[in-house]
Amino acid sequence: MPTRRGFLQLGFAVGSSSALSGKAAAELIAPDGLVPSVVAQPSPPATPFADPLYIMPIAQPVDVSELIPAPDPARHQRYDELEPQKFYVEEINEFTWQYHSDPPYNQGSWGWGFNGLVPGATYIAHYGEPVLVRRINRLPSLQETRVKFALPSPSIHLHNAHTASESDGFPTDFFNPGEFWDHHYGNFPAGNDPREKLTTLWYHDHRMDFTAPNVYAGLAGFYLLFDENDTGNENDTRPSAWRLPSGDYDIPLMLHDVQFDENGQVVWDFFNREPVFTTINGMLGDKITVNRKIQPYLDVEPRKYRFRILNGGPSRFYDLHMQPQTGADAEELNFTVVTTDGNFLRHPIVLSNLEVAVAQRYDVIVDFSAFKPGDEIILFNQLEMRPDGAGPSGRKLDNAVENAVIKFNVGALKSADNSRIPEFFRDFPPINMSEVVRERLFVFDSDNGLWTINGRLMDPNRIDMAFEQGTAEIWTFRNAGAGWAHPVHSHFEECMVIEKNGEPVDLDSVHGGRKDMLVLGPNDEIKLFIRERDFLGKYVMHCHNVVHEDHAMMIRWDIVEPGQGY
Repeated sequence: MPTRRGFLQLGFAVGSSSALSGKAAAELIAPDGLVPSVVAQPSPPATPFADPLYIMPIAQPVDVSELIPAPDPARHQRYDELEPQKFYVEEINEFTWQYHSDPPYNQGSWGWGFNGLVPGATYIAHYGEPVLVRRINRLPSLQETRVKFALPSPSIHLHNAHTASESDGFPTDFFNPGEFWDHHYGNFPAGNDPREKLTTLWYHDHRMDFTAPNVYAGLAGFYLLFDENDTGNENDTRPSAWRLPSGDYDIPLMLHDVQFDENGQVVWDFFNREPVFTTINGMLGDKITVNRKIQPYLDVEPRKYRFRILNGGPSRFYDLHMQPQTGADAEELNFTVVTTDGNFLRHPIVLSNLEVAVAQRYDVIVDFSAFKPGDEIILFNQLEMRPDGAGPSGRKLDNAVENAVIKFNVGALKSADNSRIPEFFRDFPPINMSEVVRERLFVFDSDNGLWTINGRLMDPNRIDMAFEQGTAEIWTFRNAGAGWAHPVHSHFEECMVIEKNGEPVDLDSVHGGRKDMLVLGPNDEIKLFIRERDFLGKYVMHCHNVVHEDHAMMIRWDIVEPGQGY
C-alpha cells in the first residue's frame, strides 16, 4: 500500500488569551535556506471580490433500483433496524474547476470532487430518516491522473456522524478506481438521546497517509441534519420550531487556503525542491477560497442570515471578524454563535471575532438589517500562521485586502424576515461520573520529524485502546510541544470538556459544551468526558492539521463488548 513516506521519496507559538493560546512559546527551526513555497513561488494575482460565491446544490436521491448491485445489508450493523429511506449515488471524478475568472485561473484548475462539483453537493438529512450513499470511484489511475500530489483511492468520512465503523471512513477502508463503497447513515442521535443531536457535518476524504492532499484536491462537502426544532423553515408555525434563517438565507461556507502555480494549477509543496520548504509541519496556501472560489462576494439582503462556517484545512487557523466598509457607522458587525462543531449551544453567544481551527464548524447568525443597499462588509482573517504551517504565530494580521475572505454586498430586502434567534436551544446531556470506567492520557508530540501520540506512530493494524460499549471514560489531551498547535478530533461521539490547563471550562462559552474538535495550543492540557454507544468496531483519533495526521499523528481505537476493554 502506498504511504506518504514512500510517496515523498518519489518525487503555535500563540501569545493571546484565546482558545488557540498556550502556556509557553517556542519556535521549530526550519533547515537553513528553506523558505515556504508560497514565498518562493507565490500564486498568480487574482482580483478580490470579482466572482460570486459558489453555493453548492442540494444532493438529490435516486431510486434504489439504480444501485447495481443492490446494497448488501450484511455489510452494515443494524441495517434492518435503520433501513435506508433514501438512496444517493456520488461519483468521485477528476475535472477542471474555475477558482477565479482572472487568467490564468479562468482556464480551469485540475482537481477532484463529487459528481463534477467541489465542494460536493450539500446533503439535507433529517433525524429519523436513515440514508445510504453509494460512492463510486471514477478517478483516473495513479499513472494517469493530472493531480499528481494526491492518491486516487479515497476513504470518505462523515465528520462527526454517529455512524457504524464500516461506514465511518476508516483510513484503510479505501476503494480504488472502478470500485465503490456504500455508506449507511442511520441519522439517529447517540444513545437515542435528543440532547445528542447534531446539525452541521461535513464529509471528506480520510485516506491513510493522504488525507491532506486528497481533501486539498477537492474531496469535501457539507451534510446538514434537521429535526423538529431546527426544521430548516423560518416560517414554520409549530411551537417547537426555532425558525432560524432558512432557504436562501442558510448558507454553508467552506474555507480552504490554496496555492497555485504560474498556470493556475493547484500545487502541493512537497513536490518542490530546495530551497523551498517541504510539507511536514503544515501546508499553507496564499489564496483564501470560500467554497473553492478565491475571495468571492455574496449579495445579501438587509436581514438575518445563517452562515455555517467550516475550516476545511489543511493547516491554517483563522480569527475572523466582520468589518463594514460603509454604513452603520462602519462599526464591527458581530456574530451570534448558535452551534460549535455542529452542536447547539444552550444559549446563543454574541462575539466580535471567531477563532476557527482546522475542521471546526460554527453556525452563526449575522444580521445585516442595520445596513442599506449599497453598503459593503468584508470578512477578514486576522490570525497569522507560522511560516511552516505548524500553528499560529501569535501575531495579528491587519485588514489588508490579502487577508480578506469574502465581501458582502447589501441590496434591497425582497421579503419580510420571519426568522428568529431563540434565547434557549436545548440542554446538554449530563456528565455522569458514575459511568466512568477508565481514565486515559494522550500526549501529542514530535519525534524525528514525525508526529506522535503517546510516543507512537499510527499503525492501522494495532488497537491502541479498547473502549467498552455503553460506558464512559475521562480523557486528558496534552500537547508536549511548546511551538505548535494540534486541533484534535476523535471519531464517532461528541465529548464534554471538563477542564483546560487545570481550570474548569464554562459550558456556556464557545470553548465548552459538546465538542468533536479540541484545540491544543502550545503546552495545553484538556480534560474531557466521553461516552461510546450503539455500534462496535474500529475508529480513529488524530490531529486535524491533516499534514500532522498524514505524518502519523493518529491512533486506532475500537469499541468492544463490555468487559473486553483495555
